[in-house]
Amino acid sequence: MNNVLKHMLITVMIVAFTAGVALAETELVVVSWGGAYSASQQKAYHEPYMKLNPDIKILNDDSAGTGAAKLRAQIEAGNVTWDLLDAVAADAIALCDEGLAVEMDMNTFPQAPDGTSAADDFGELLVSPCFIPLIVYSTTFGYRTDKFKTPPTTIADVFDLKKFPGKRSLEKKPIGNLEWALIADGVPAGKIYDVLETPEGVDRAFRKLDTIKDSVIWWAKGAQPPQLLADGEVTMASAYNGRLFNAIAVEKQPIAMMWDWQYFDMDGWVIPKGAPNFKEALKFAKWSTDTQRLADQAKYISYGPARTSSAPLVGKHAELGIDMKPHMPTNPVNAKHTLVKNHTWWADYEVELTERFNAWLAK
Repeated sequence: MNNVLKHMLITVMIVAFTAGVALAETELVVVSWGGAYSASQQKAYHEPYMKLNPDIKILNDDSAGTGAAKLRAQIEAGNVTWDLLDAVAADAIALCDEGLAVEMDMNTFPQAPDGTSAADDFGELLVSPCFIPLIVYSTTFGYRTDKFKTPPTTIADVFDLKKFPGKRSLEKKPIGNLEWALIADGVPAGKIYDVLETPEGVDRAFRKLDTIKDSVIWWAKGAQPPQLLADGEVTMASAYNGRLFNAIAVEKQPIAMMWDWQYFDMDGWVIPKGAPNFKEALKFAKWSTDTQRLADQAKYISYGPARTSSAPLVGKHAELGIDMKPHMPTNPVNAKHTLVKNHTWWADYEVELTERFNAWLAK
């Protein structure tokens, strides 16, 4: 065989081998929320995982905002193209109830370093068998540090216009506001939903909201309350903790956070029924939700890792260089008084109470 033929044969073999490798590569389509949140996942989960598994390529899709509806459409059409969806807990519960998501056995997920089972490590955040918790975020209160000699420390202070004067900003929906109103009115947190179960309890919550209604600027988008605080239009505002962190740590606004009865909600992985790469998706879901990986995400964004064992491992922000522990909703210092959204209860009453809330606003 002459050198030319040898060269041609080697070239053909290399091409064939390369094609074989390409065919062996698995592309996981992971759907998330875009922006800083997806960037934090890319750095904490996707890039390290692909480095450890060269045969895996993770493709990002930033359409989680309409993820539940799109997934329903894919399944109805018999053409599921997603392997993993980052969903809020309420959507995960609904998709699971509809049989559109895969139920998980948490006993097969990585234990905490001290041997605690994944189920116990996630604890009450396991709100659905189809939901694999990633992060806890909260709606809490920010306030202007230059407006009060004594800073507000409790939810009752939000409703005390005499001691803490000025406009408030609240999200334009009943969820969270009704719970806070009852706590401010003296109802123990553990009894909130029992009280709201009664017409008298709902009336009581709205009466408490009446006391500040004329001093409230209502918000509908997450960027609004930090801006209202920064502009000095309000002295207190409910807001997502990550938005407040940005205003405080990045923009250096004269704002501080009040964590009393912060309102917890969650994001987590959901594996769609019919996911094209189910086994690989499950493998990645397990890896990305171990203790260290959840702590790693907190290097890039101020949302709390869903595992209890991850909290002590939270370190400094990868770019700002500041300690992230004080900014986490799950930090024990911040989480002394927390409300975990009762998704099942709100699934039953949200439509009814939203109608009541809108009618109350219109009065």
